[in-house]
Amino acid sequence: MDKVDTIIIGAGVVGLAIAAKLSHNRSVLVIDKETHVGEHTSSRNSEVIHAGIYYSLDSLKQLLCVRGKALLYERCKQLNIPYKQLGKFIVATDESEAQQLDAIKQTAYNNTVTDLSFVSPQTISQQLSHLSIHSALFSPTTGIVDSHQLMLSLIAEIEANGGIVATQTAFMDVQKLAEGFVIAMRCKDEHYELCCSQLINSAGLSAPDILNKITGNNPQVDAYYCRGRYYRYQGKHPFQHLVYPIPNRHGLGVHATLDLAGQLKFGPDTEYIDNIDYRFDDSHKAQFIKAIAQYWPQLDPSRLTPDYTGIRPKLSRHQQSDFVIQFEATHGIANFVNLMGIESPGLTASLAIAEYVEQHL
Repeated sequence: MDKVDTIIIGAGVVGLAIAAKLSHNRSVLVIDKETHVGEHTSSRNSEVIHAGIYYSLDSLKQLLCVRGKALLYERCKQLNIPYKQLGKFIVATDESEAQQLDAIKQTAYNNTVTDLSFVSPQTISQQLSHLSIHSALFSPTTGIVDSHQLMLSLIAEIEANGGIVATQTAFMDVQKLAEGFVIAMRCKDEHYELCCSQLINSAGLSAPDILNKITGNNPQVDAYYCRGRYYRYQGKHPFQHLVYPIPNRHGLGVHATLDLAGQLKFGPDTEYIDNIDYRFDDSHKAQFIKAIAQYWPQLDPSRLTPDYTGIRPKLSRHQQSDFVIQFEATHGIANFVNLMGIESPGLTASLAIAEYVEQHL
């Protein structure tokens, strides 16, 4: 039976980043059941490079976002991956929200993000006159990136090192050996088996289901799918930076972001659904408009058009969870790495996650 050093399940940006990192000193195979890489969370997000502002001190999100931001900007510059360091305003619309800005700034400072600063009234009147806000923070190192070009650069690195990225290849089952694994997979209508020394579950939305197959549902882990809609704003607009409201318990709120062409979009909102379903339900547009109008009252609702939806891989409906990156000490399976709940800032943190996994292996 053929053998490879490492098999990675999931060809999203995190799985590809891990494969690219490991491919320098071992043979790697990345498998994904979809037709193309990154078809789910990796290509259905805001494409924001986050600064590491909001996360709990010493959490994986905090540590890997801050490190990942530096690695990502460096990679973009070296490989000419399209990006823009636009900066981000976090805005408070009234006195009660303004008090939360103080806490956000302190959290950011604790997280080594020391360049977050309050915006002067003069700056608000000059640069944010289109917004109806009480006060704001500015993050100069927040930006945007072309996530598809980033993933293509990772594939190029994997293949240059002799690795393989196999789409339309689904993980079916695993047999644990004394040293390593036998992986059963299906490519179209053909079934294959392959030995590997290391197995990594980076399947995103499907990661809990993959883990349940590997562990035999002991214990069973449930997946929660949080869908968010994005609307595109047609025509001219006054936005030159990203604008975020005060975050809520499900995420960072309906924020204003720009793509690399300067087009404005808003999103995501939050809706828990039972299955992976990207249909765009336009029936809640009124609430979406209300959320935007709280900080941009000049919004013309007629120029908001449905764009796309994304689904965040949550591990709970009720609270924000940290990234879950588990090794043998947690699940008891040697040479197996399990990654779950890699939602925002997963894109920003992807290269740091790869570094973290390699260090622990």
